[in-house]
Amino acid sequence: MLKKVLFILMIGVLLLSACKAATPEPTVTPTDIPPTETVEEVDDPAEQDGATETIIIGEGDRMPCSTVYEYETTEETDQYQAVADQLPPVSEDDWIRGNPDAPITIVEYADFQCPACGNFALYLEALMETFPTSIRVVFRHMPLASIHDKAFISSMAAEAAGAQGKFWELYDLMYQNQQEWSGFNEEEFVEWALSQAEALELDLDQFEADLNDEEARTQLEETTNEQLSLGLHYTPFVVINDRIFRENKPDLFALIGIHEYGGYEQCPSWVIDPEGSYTARMDISAGEILIDLFPGQAPLAVNSFVFLAQNGWYDNVYFHRVVEGFVAQVGDPSGFGVVGPGYTFANETNNDLSYDSAGILGMANAGVDTNGSQFFITLASATDLNGGYTIFGEVQEDSMAVLNEIVIRDPQTAVGFDDATIINTIEIIEN
Repeated sequence: MLKKVLFILMIGVLLLSACKAATPEPTVTPTDIPPTETVEEVDDPAEQDGATETIIIGEGDRMPCSTVYEYETTEETDQYQAVADQLPPVSEDDWIRGNPDAPITIVEYADFQCPACGNFALYLEALMETFPTSIRVVFRHMPLASIHDKAFISSMAAEAAGAQGKFWELYDLMYQNQQEWSGFNEEEFVEWALSQAEALELDLDQFEADLNDEEARTQLEETTNEQLSLGLHYTPFVVINDRIFRENKPDLFALIGIHEYGGYEQCPSWVIDPEGSYTARMDISAGEILIDLFPGQAPLAVNSFVFLAQNGWYDNVYFHRVVEGFVAQVGDPSGFGVVGPGYTFANETNNDLSYDSAGILGMANAGVDTNGSQFFITLASATDLNGGYTIFGEVQEDSMAVLNEIVIRDPQTAVGFDDATIINTIEIIEN
C-alpha cells in the first residue's frame, strides 16, 4: 500500500489535466492574489548564472523567501481566481469527506465522466489516506454536457445514492469504473447504476425515483448554467483554502508541511552570521557525520538549514532517496519526498564550488528558486549538478566513511522504512 500511495502522490500533480467545456474563457475581472513551494527532488540540474546575489542581513530581519501563498500568477490564473472568489462558501449542504476540522480544504467542481476528474479523485484518496488529519475534500457537481453525454445522469445517480447515505460509495464506484460505463448510452448507464445501487444495498425503487427526479434535474442544470456563466469552464476546477489551484499552486505539500509537521507560514528569522563558522553534527542511525557549513557562500541555505535543525524539523526523519554512487537525500518528515517547510528560497550558485567529490552538501529543488527543507549529500562526484543546486557545506574527512553506511533506498520500490537510515538529531555548533 505504501508504494501505491507514494506513486500516486509523486505523480498526482501531473494528473491534473482538465476536461474543458465548449465555452469561451472567463471574462470576469481578476482580483489581486498574493504570491509556494513545490515538490523538491534532485533530477537534472537547471541552468543558472554562476553569481550569487548579495544578501543584506539586518538584525532581527527574516531571510528573504516565498511563503506558501506568495507566488507569481498569470493573467489566466487571476481570471479563474476571480471566478473562485464568487463561489459559495462551504456549508453543511455540501458533500464533504475527510477531517471536518482539517486546516486544508480542497473544493472540487467535477464531472463523473471526465477522465481528469477520475485521476484527481485517485490523487485525493491518496492524500486523505496519507494525511488524514490535514485534508478535507468538498465535492460539487460540474457536469459538462457539451462534451460528456452522461454528465448529468451520472451526477443524478450520485445524488440518488447520497439521499440514502451512500454518496461517497457511489462516487468511488463511478470513478473506479469510469472507462466501463463511459461507453454506455444513457439507458445502459441507468442499468449499470441500478446494479451498483443494489450492491450498495440501497432501496432500488427510491434510487430510481431520485435518479429520474425532474425537479432535481432542472435544479442541477440551472446551477450548472450559472457556474458556466460565471466562468467555470473546465473540470476538475479545484480551490484550495479559497485559492484557485493551477500549475500546482498554492503548493499543497507546503500547506501539509505547515499543518501536519509544524512548518512555517513566515520566512525564517536570521539565526546565523554569514561571516561566522558553523559545523553541523548529524547523529544518524549509521553513525555521526560532521559537516562544515558555508554561510559566506550560501547564507540563505545555511540559515534555513540551521533554523530548521534548531527547531527539530530534521529530527527522526528518514533518508528517503539514496542512490548508490549519486546522492543520499533527506529532509521531508513524511518520508515521501514531497513535503516542504512551508516556504521556499532562491538558489545560490558559486562557480568556485563544485559537486566534484563525495560529501558535498546541496539543496534539493524542483527548479530554480524552489529550495525548501530537503537536502542531499553526494556519494560520488556529480558535476552534472553544478549550477542547478546550491552547495552549502561539505562533510569532514573523518566522517566520510559513515556515508557508505547509509542504506540504499529507491522510493519508487521501497516498502516502509524499517531498513532506512534515519536522522536522530542535528546539532549546530558555532565555532
